[in-house]
Amino acid sequence: MPARHRSRQRALQVLFLWDQRRQRIEDAISAFYETLSSEEDAPRAAPDEFMETLVRGASENAPSIDQRIAEKSENWRLERMPAVDRNILRLAVYEMSELKTPAPVVIDEALELARQFSGDESVSFINGVLDAVHKSET
Repeated sequence: MPARHRSRQRALQVLFLWDQRRQRIEDAISAFYETLSSEEDAPRAAPDEFMETLVRGASENAPSIDQRIAEKSENWRLERMPAVDRNILRLAVYEMSELKTPAPVVIDEALELARQFSGDESVSFINGVLDAVHKSET
């Protein structure tokens, strides 16, 4: 599995934790690393800088990202979306907009995360929202 894909999976896990527990992002990151090295003798997991960049950026910019998502997700209020979908969208919008990763790459990765962690309906919904966000930026 490519390193960036693994980082995006981890970022989704951390953002999901942050979203559900309403805790500081630093606490969610620490909790994630603790689960990776939960064995008593296990070494502390090496920092994943790309994952940390994604989760810090997406969480810090969540209000503006959420507004952009809400504008493009017809008939869906953000708080009514499945938490996994909401956080996939946050990660993707942040990466496309702020990190300037090419939209086709980000959208493809987001759809892969949706296939892995959500359902078929979510894949088409996420694709539509991200495509609309991307088109509004160009």
